[in-house]
Amino acid sequence: MKQRTVLIVLSVCSNILVLFHVSDDIVRGFEPGGLKHIQTILTMAVWMYGTLALAGRSGYLVMLLGSLLGTLVSVAHMRGAGLVGGRVANSDGMLLWVFPQLLLGVIASVAVVLAAQGLWSVRRGQPN
Repeated sequence: MKQRTVLIVLSVCSNILVLFHVSDDIVRGFEPGGLKHIQTILTMAVWMYGTLALAGRSGYLVMLLGSLLGTLVSVAHMRGAGLVGGRVANSDGMLLWVFPQLLLGVIASVAVVLAAQGLWSVRRGQPN
């Protein structure tokens, strides 16, 4: 399978996992629903558009930034009280909160590396 195809699949999966995370936070009451999440929708839409529609340097750059965002979301939840501390500790379904966070960290980290390699190959003029 081509590297770009793998990157596209991982980027779409990361996008979906971030949306799953935000949705779970809203359902659990950690985040309020409402117009605040228009920013989330726009960010995820730009990430998805960059992944699926843009080619070359701009597509790789959007996938790199989106994957960095996905990695940072996962890492941010490991700080402080950790993945199962704080407000999550007494809530139901912790596995469905922790597992996507870890999976997002893994998938987005690999996508960061692939997007950086893609950007590097475009810069050097090599085909993917």
